[in-house]
Amino acid sequence: MRATSLAIAVLVLKTSAAFAGQLMAPSDIKATFFNGQPFTAASPSGTKFTMTFTPDGKMTRQDLGQSGKTKVGIWKLNAMGFCTSWEREGSNCFTVVPSGENRWLVQKAGTTITTTIAVWSR
Repeated sequence: MRATSLAIAVLVLKTSAAFAGQLMAPSDIKATFFNGQPFTAASPSGTKFTMTFTPDGKMTRQDLGQSGKTKVGIWKLNAMGFCTSWEREGSNCFTVVPSGENRWLVQKAGTTITTTIAVWSR
């Protein structure tokens, strides 16, 4: 009985770990987020933004903190996720990983480490 319980627990953990780490396909990112509907993004430091990505490749990011600044830029899909370029800044590419109900991790992959740069929520 204990062996069966242990086997079931291991199977559940493996399944959960595999699901938690699966990247969203670029087409799913576009359908979920790049449709003109605003959503919330939070940086690791806790700064919150309203993000809006429109189907025509444009985006805005409004700081919900004291500054209230709005930045504009462009986006495009790539093989692993998407890339952005904000005014007067270079281009960066990211992946999106589901992380619970109505929560997604936006990650930037380096050569040896992946860093979460934002948490998106609806």
